Amino acid sequence: MAKTTKKTKRTPSAAFMKPVQPDDALGLIVGKKPLPRTELTKKLWDYIKKNKLQDSVNKRMINADAKLKTIFGKDQVSMFDLAKIVNDNIKK
Repeated sequence: MAKTTKKTKRTPSAAFMKPVQPDDALGLIVGKKPLPRTELTKKLWDYIKKNKLQDSVNKRMINADAKLKTIFGKDQVSMFDLAKIVNDNIKK
């Protein structure tokens, strides 16, 4: 006899869903209103894709334009650093 287990949808952590206020530099890119960190990261990706800032040779790297350079602090960052960058650019 096979057991049937009911799969429940995983609920997101309350910490991820809590709206946070982006600082002024990040606010220029994603907007000034408070959003969850996940939404801030999505909006940052939308900006990167819209402006074609993903490196054409190494897709894991993101080239900074003038706006992104203020939050990145350098010309190019890895896509894996975006969550940390968002976290560093919110008002605590």
